[in-house]
Amino acid sequence: MQYLKAGVVGASGYAGGELLRLLANHPQLAVTVVTGSGSAGRDLIELHPNLAGDPRYAQMVLQPATVDGLSGCDVVFLALPHGHSAALAVDLPADVVVVDLGADHRLADPEAWQRYYGLPHAGHWAYGLPELAEVRPALRGARRIANPGCYPTAVALALAPLLGAGLVRVEDIVVVAASGTSGAGRGLADTLHSAAVMGSMSAYKVGGGHQHTPEMEQSLSAAAGSPVTLSFTPMLAPMARGILATVSAAALTSAVEDVREALYTAYVDEPFVTVLPEGRWPTTGAVLGSNSAQLQVALDPHSGRVSVVSAIDNLVKGAAGQAIQNANIALDLEETTGLPLLGVAP
Repeated sequence: MQYLKAGVVGASGYAGGELLRLLANHPQLAVTVVTGSGSAGRDLIELHPNLAGDPRYAQMVLQPATVDGLSGCDVVFLALPHGHSAALAVDLPADVVVVDLGADHRLADPEAWQRYYGLPHAGHWAYGLPELAEVRPALRGARRIANPGCYPTAVALALAPLLGAGLVRVEDIVVVAASGTSGAGRGLADTLHSAAVMGSMSAYKVGGGHQHTPEMEQSLSAAAGSPVTLSFTPMLAPMARGILATVSAAALTSAVEDVREALYTAYVDEPFVTVLPEGRWPTTGAVLGSNSAQLQVALDPHSGRVSVVSAIDNLVKGAAGQAIQNANIALDLEETTGLPLLGVAP
């Protein structure tokens, strides 16, 4: 079989390591280059000992990230911190599929980018959340893809179908979502030490300061066909990985059957999104290690609000798995190739 060559830039981080784990089982993509700017020269398995059982990875050494070093790659995954992808991406060949796992190319609005990230706007690439209406056709044959953030993935999957069906109001949306500590990346911080996280939950960036807010509003506004404003409170949960998001909006229907039907209709043919049977609720443990999302919906007649609960693994459907899903579409491969559908339990 003729393999396509893949490069992973930022292979030393959590998302980069997850890309490598998943690509090890991809039958048509072969990793040929791994880079890590601060870790160049180190053995790959020193940073990711879980990969030691793969003889290909056991021989790899992290290289500096350069355009010349990535030459010959058919697809390049940029698993870099926000603000670091654009400078490298601009010099990569136009015919190479580049999937940016950072935020550099997600936002269409330069003003929103400047306000939340404080850096020059690098432009807007095709947005890679395939399950949203009208997105998948734009990814077929694309050579530059902006991989969505983890929180925006969970939130958009939860609410976009209801906004598209006109079942909820666009001006009163509240999101409360908890993430595992891996969502903050591999860098050290006092708030991420085990002593600070174990047995404790905390809110952070409360009051509209989280950088994923404009991305969520962008996706939901596209689904609604009109501007959406939301309130977002992120939470840090005492777990390594996973996101559980509760998305609430004022209802424009009194029938829970309407909102359930909208979700089922949107995702009935989507292999990576499951609307659970009534009475069963998503958990982060159920999607652990998978590229899947689980959803459930309720309508509260007392408050007149719809709540959708969404669970994903932030490192898979929220990062590396979705990046491979997008690359599969762009390269005209089967979309599910190399991606786990089922979570790991217990």
